[in-house]
Order: sequence, then C-alpha cells, then structure tokens
Amino acid sequence: MKLKLAIDPDIVALMAAEVAAGERAVTAAMREAGTSLKSAWRAQITGAGLGTRLANSIRSASFPKSGESLNAAALVWSNAPVIIGAHDSGPLIRSKIGFWLAIPTPAAGKSTRGGRITPSEWERRTGLRLRFIYRRRGPSLLVAEGRLNTKGRAVASRSKTGRGVVTAPIFLLVPQVKLPKRLDLARDVVRAHDAVPRLIVVKWVEGR
Repeated sequence: MKLKLAIDPDIVALMAAEVAAGERAVTAAMREAGTSLKSAWRAQITGAGLGTRLANSIRSASFPKSGESLNAAALVWSNAPVIIGAHDSGPLIRSKIGFWLAIPTPAAGKSTRGGRITPSEWERRTGLRLRFIYRRRGPSLLVAEGRLNTKGRAVASRSKTGRGVVTAPIFLLVPQVKLPKRLDLARDVVRAHDAVPRLIVVKWVEGR
C-alpha cells in the first residue's frame, strides 16, 4: 500500500501571502495614522488663531520610505518646535537677564528682522530715546517724545514749534508673562495611537 500526502493549498505559500498582506496593512495604517495626526495638529493650530504659516510647520513622514514592513512607523513633527511647544504647555516667561520683559505697543511697529521689535532696535531705527516710567499699578512703561504717523507708529518730529509732539508709550514693561495654553497636542496623539489597531485590521481585510 502506498500513501501520498498532499496539502492544498500550499501552507508555505499561504503564510507568505499573509505576511505580505500584514506588511501592506501595517504600512498603510501607519501612513494614514501619521497623515491624520498631522491634519489634526494643523487644524488645532489654525483653530487657535495661530495662523496657517505655523500650522504648515507640522510635517509627517512614514517609514520605510519605500516598500512595506511589519515594523512600519510614522513620525509627526514641527519645524517650529519652540513656538509650538510654548503654545502647547503655556509656560511662564521671564526676562533672560532678570529684569523686565518689553512688550511693544502698536506705536512701536514691527521688527525689520521679523517678530517683536526690541527697545534697542527701536531706538536705532527711529533715532529717538526711550524714557522709563515706573508705575506702581499696572505695567511700567518705556515712552518717547515724537509724533504718531498715519499708521499710528511713533516717529521723530520735524516740527520746530513742538506741534503734534506727544509722549507715546512704546513698550510695556512686565516682570513676567504667563502664555495661555492654546493647544492640546497630546489629545490628538492618543486618538491617533488608539486608532492604529483598527486601521491595521481594516487595511488587512481590504488588501485580501
């Protein structure tokens, strides 16, 4: 008597197909999770009124760059981590040299280098001298004698009679500032993380 054992379908081929399906599913799921988290963070940032430019600093990438893997991963980050981190944590900001924080008023204008203008830059730009005024209640001030142009910015006066010259507050001086917490990035991270198992199952079934 002669016996012959045949396994149909081929188990080795079947297992290889399942591994390939798993690699496709995990890779697709991680790619979608990363893209979803990027979109959620960007939506948070624009929803908090921080602008599309800062929102577009959020980027994502998936690994491997090419091909598929059961160890696929996604990375989401910001190209402006300090600014994003500040709005996410709401830190207490103090002066680096231990004195005052100078908050520019609309009369100060903007820095030519971007961001907030500093008292020293303002004096160099306008040729005016700032004068310190201490106040017991409310922030102290740095003021200057000049005129306000049509944009509401303080500039040097050319009047010989003093007409139109005002004492304009240029900077508010405060010992510290508590930045409000405007973002909750961890919330979206938890949601994206919890969605991964379901995404893998869905992608696995779809890939068959």
